[in-house]
Amino acid sequence: MKYKQIKPKKIYGEVADSLLDSIQSGELKPGDKLDSVQQLAENFTVGRSTIREALSTLRARGLIEMRQGEGTYVKEFSPVDMIFPLQSAMLMNQQDIQYLLAVRKIVETGAAANAAESRTLYDLEKMKTALNEMKKHAGDILLGEKADLDFHFAIAEATKNPLLVNLLSQVAGLMSESMRETRRICLYSETATVERLHDEHEAIFLAIKSQQPEIASSTMQAHLLNVESVLINHWKSVKE
Repeated sequence: MKYKQIKPKKIYGEVADSLLDSIQSGELKPGDKLDSVQQLAENFTVGRSTIREALSTLRARGLIEMRQGEGTYVKEFSPVDMIFPLQSAMLMNQQDIQYLLAVRKIVETGAAANAAESRTLYDLEKMKTALNEMKKHAGDILLGEKADLDFHFAIAEATKNPLLVNLLSQVAGLMSESMRETRRICLYSETATVERLHDEHEAIFLAIKSQQPEIASSTMQAHLLNVESVLINHWKSVKE
């Protein structure tokens, strides 16, 4: 019998789990402010980038919120409202990813259109920061995927609809996995490129910035269709 190799947990995942334990135990209560990134890095004896990734994971789960100019706070929640990535209940196989992309097409095309109507300068700054990080880490699958996820969450947050943000949070884990796989394929493919992914994100950003809802929706749709095409073509080549 062949056994699947177990991958060791990333350091940022261990940090996120430790903070989660503090929240669940009540050591960190709703409304409490977390230490600064620098202080957390010193306390956990890790780099600041590791802390930022851990905080992004907790934000995606709906457990913390980052307030501009104030810091990071534990969100108000009840135990039944706690959000965890769906990969804990679903396997990331080909069918799951196709289901995920179908959901993303429905949700994110509308989110892009709404964001174009309600975005603020702060929202645009967050999107631009994510785009810059995406370009900076074009050759790094993990950091590129994190910036990719940050960009899509910045769009969701720009809608000013907390239910939509929470809905996206529910599939954040699966989104991370599919983004990581797409970038891995693009890095080693002769036809699909990371540069094209960046150009697609840039087009979405420009449509939202210029407040053109229909174009924002169509560019998001085109981006997700390309992601789907990259993955499907890869699956076909593997089977051949």
